Amino acid sequence: METHTLETAGANLVYDVRGPLPAADGRAPLFMIGQPMDASGFVALAARFPERTVVTYDPRGLGRTIRKDGRVDHTPQTQADDVHAVIEALGVGPVEMFASSGGAVTALAVVAKYPADVTTLVAHEPPLINLVPDGPAAVRARAGVRDAYEKRGGGAGMAAFVAMTSWKGEFTDAYFAQPEADPAAFGMPTEDDGSRDDPLLSDRSWAVSSYRPDADAIAAAPTRVVIAVGEESEEVLTGRTAVATAELLGQQVTVFPSHHGGFMDGEFGYAGKPDEFARRLRQVLDGASYTDL
Repeated sequence: METHTLETAGANLVYDVRGPLPAADGRAPLFMIGQPMDASGFVALAARFPERTVVTYDPRGLGRTIRKDGRVDHTPQTQADDVHAVIEALGVGPVEMFASSGGAVTALAVVAKYPADVTTLVAHEPPLINLVPDGPAAVRARAGVRDAYEKRGGGAGMAAFVAMTSWKGEFTDAYFAQPEADPAAFGMPTEDDGSRDDPLLSDRSWAVSSYRPDADAIAAAPTRVVIAVGEESEEVLTGRTAVATAELLGQQVTVFPSHHGGFMDGEFGYAGKPDEFARRLRQVLDGASYTDL
């Protein structure tokens, strides 16, 4: 693996390349992106593609990437510009892309703005909360996570986040009538360390979950776009947003093994099924559709 730093006006973007450029098999590199997860979250998945040249990166202001624009918010448009800059720096033409969570939102922005950059995009569970039928309630639930974080710190904020993302079905009055989630019940710290800059728990990434993809621009792009959902996510928020995103784009979701982090080993908590996930991803990248799986 070789690590590179691309200096732009707004950030020093750090990215990793596993394998040769151009790729030994002549195929486009496989670019993996997340948000707010950085490249470290793709170690397990990248290792399961030894035959491919795999590129990962740390988004602006996250991980090893240093931002220089004086801002603290995260937006799909800015991140799309960064991803485009890295793809250009690779110098081998368009890439194939696997994008997870907020990275899937960024990837949809890349396809809309830079349609020649990506040949195939597998967008896994983009958390586009305004697209679900109960969008206003989902926005309210998101604000509840921010409020818990602001009032009581990271443990409380993460407990509220887990409660929101594990809730099954629409956000009803029953959801909002629940007592505040107890971080101790989830094995999380109850102490407040005073920080309020977490991109997941604060409002700094609300532009990501509030984004609405440009369906017309995506349809006009030459990119093959696949919206993916974990088989365990069917009833929870990110599963519902995946279905809603697919419907916006006039397609059906493609089901993958496991859950929202199904491509990861257990080093980040709840382990997924990375072997099965990689197998499905390889099938989809090779052209399989949801009707073939």
